[in-house]
Amino acid sequence: MTTKKRICTVIIVLVIVCAVCVGGFFVWKKTGKGGSKSSQKVYVQKVSSLNTVSDFKLSNCSFLGVVEAQESVDVKYDSSKTVDEILVKDGDSVKKGDKLLTYDVEAINLQLEQAKLEVERLQNEITSNKSQIAELEKEKKNADQDAAVSYTTQILSLQSDNAKNEYDIKAKNVEIKKLEASTKNAYVTASIDGTVKNVKTVDKLQQDGGDVIMQITEEGDYRIKGRFNEQNSKDIMQGASVIVKSRLDDSTWKGEITSVDTSPQKNSGDDIYSFGSSDEMSQSSNYAFYVKPENFDGLMLGQHVLIEIDNGQDTSINKTGIWLYSDFICKDDKKNYVWAKDKDGKIEKRYVEIGQKDEDNGDCEIKSGLEKGDYIAYPDKSIEEGMTATTNEADVSVPPNDLGTDDNSDGDTEGGDEDIAFDGSDEDGMAIDEDMLASMTDEEIEEYFNKLYGEEENAENADGENADAADADAAFAE
Repeated sequence: MTTKKRICTVIIVLVIVCAVCVGGFFVWKKTGKGGSKSSQKVYVQKVSSLNTVSDFKLSNCSFLGVVEAQESVDVKYDSSKTVDEILVKDGDSVKKGDKLLTYDVEAINLQLEQAKLEVERLQNEITSNKSQIAELEKEKKNADQDAAVSYTTQILSLQSDNAKNEYDIKAKNVEIKKLEASTKNAYVTASIDGTVKNVKTVDKLQQDGGDVIMQITEEGDYRIKGRFNEQNSKDIMQGASVIVKSRLDDSTWKGEITSVDTSPQKNSGDDIYSFGSSDEMSQSSNYAFYVKPENFDGLMLGQHVLIEIDNGQDTSINKTGIWLYSDFICKDDKKNYVWAKDKDGKIEKRYVEIGQKDEDNGDCEIKSGLEKGDYIAYPDKSIEEGMTATTNEADVSVPPNDLGTDDNSDGDTEGGDEDIAFDGSDEDGMAIDEDMLASMTDEEIEEYFNKLYGEEENAENADGENADAADADAAFAE
């Protein structure tokens, strides 16, 4: 290779290297920190999943309930007594402890006197027998052997009679105590507050059979029966305030737990409280509690409701529509906006109208600008319009900005899966490996570029080419 040709080769290499550097600079500048804006991906979430207006959901302090008739108590009478007077009639309101009926006390007193007389008779008989036994014992000592046997038989018979009489006295004393208690409780009282229903006369009761003479139904038309299990039993206690929510609309009622039934409830296949599994070992026991609402307006018998322990969650703000946490809202010249996905799948600045604010919960109402089906991104200062929206967290180029943390301020480019890393390619896309060029001889460089650009190499013999190369080296050195 001639000196002139070698110099040309070196110049060509330098020009190409410069072109590569200049081209890389313009590519970097055009794409913005090493990657096109449209290729960077931002994670977005559906507005409906971020909406703080919750639908019907169960929580560990929420319980299913059903509206049912009030509790009814059967009033039974003592069939061993005679009913003297029924003091109430159907429809009467009674309080706990009120008298419902009385028994015939005179008849009870007569039985009591008869029992006492019987005890007295038995005691007298025992005393008489003991006297006879003492007399027989004396006569037996003076009698011959045959007469002694007869005396012994009489003594044993009297002793047996006394043992029987003593047993009868004990039984009569028990009866006397019961009769005495009956005279003190010669009436039946109401066990709950309520309304008297289904009162029967004594004749009707004897005709129908049974011992239920009337019923008492608790005040009010309905009550609400809820169910809890052993895992959330700590939340249920008598007197606790609750909020009853309709599953048909937004209606709510305040109420109070009036009673708790600790008897395990039996689930059936069509029971709304059944959890579907028949494996007893995999279930927890269920128990019932009862709620009395402040009013029953809008409630229907058999209606299913949601019962929540009242922890003060019932606020004056009635949230409907779309509510988002305020962290998602950005401001631009006193206008509110969010980073939203547009119809082409790109990130855009979407202006929204803000309504009410809940300072306690940290969220605000979105009156316009967003629909529940839209997608938005959590704000980050690296987000720009035109970036690609994605719902796959693994694809994001712009990482989510954690609450309370700052973005990187050192100006480093945030990596993306499609960021352009300049690799030294020329405009035609042919790769130029600079490290490889530095390690090649002049002949190899010339051959490399001839192949790269399709230039034809002049045929020269090897000996002459080597000689020319030696001359060129010597001239270049001078």
